[in-house]
Amino acid sequence: RYELYQPLRDRTLAMVFEKASTRTRVSFEAGMNQLGGIAINLNRGDTQLSRGEPIEDVARVISRMVDVVMIRTFEQTIIERFAAHSRVPVINGLTNEHHPCQILADIYTYVEHRGAIAGRTVAWIGDANNVLTSWLEAAGIFGFKVNVSTPPGYQLPPERAQGLSPRHFEAFTDPRAAVRDADLVTTDVWTSMGFEAENEARKRDFADWMVDAAMMRGAKPDALFMHCLPAHRGEEVTAEVIDGPQSVVWDEAENRMHV
Repeated sequence: RYELYQPLRDRTLAMVFEKASTRTRVSFEAGMNQLGGIAINLNRGDTQLSRGEPIEDVARVISRMVDVVMIRTFEQTIIERFAAHSRVPVINGLTNEHHPCQILADIYTYVEHRGAIAGRTVAWIGDANNVLTSWLEAAGIFGFKVNVSTPPGYQLPPERAQGLSPRHFEAFTDPRAAVRDADLVTTDVWTSMGFEAENEARKRDFADWMVDAAMMRGAKPDALFMHCLPAHRGEEVTAEVIDGPQSVVWDEAENRMHV
């Protein structure tokens, strides 16, 4: 409604990007601007990280100059090392293992369209990647269930499944069984950043895990479809589904900024 709301005036966010981004960059910068603050964009090549400066030293310096830091990086240990030496809060904009901001946006989008997500069923079809990990973490917090179907050889690693309650997680070999009566069907690209060398093999192995109209018909009639984007139409999802009436991917993308 364009009502002025600027609780973060005179506050500065540093955005440290070691991985490329569209939605994360724009959402954090636009969101910080709307809240009255400013955002400083730091790509790896813009900092001494590219010349081997330890991440701990970068954290000590940057956190003396800004009020909050967002990092989009590789291994989870990198952001943990940064946070351990930072004097200000550190937000995970994405790591190889986790993508919490995306799942907050996804849950917000579901609530916006269908109400509370507690007690609902989310069907994850595809790769057991960082987005799935954050979905499973969220399931225990918000009280919903995630049905997971991945191709053979790409299953959720046992250490990541350990301790998950059957009330919040169930694995399926057949993707059509996973989507049965689901309230939300979601997927991601078959080849995440860092796994490009496996792309052709993954295309073959994941062929039966494409979310198409027939698969969506197995979910509840009012089920939503989500994808964190960017999407490859004709691979993990058909154009008919992602551009169809059950898809809320554009609201989902916008809500990255709001969350």
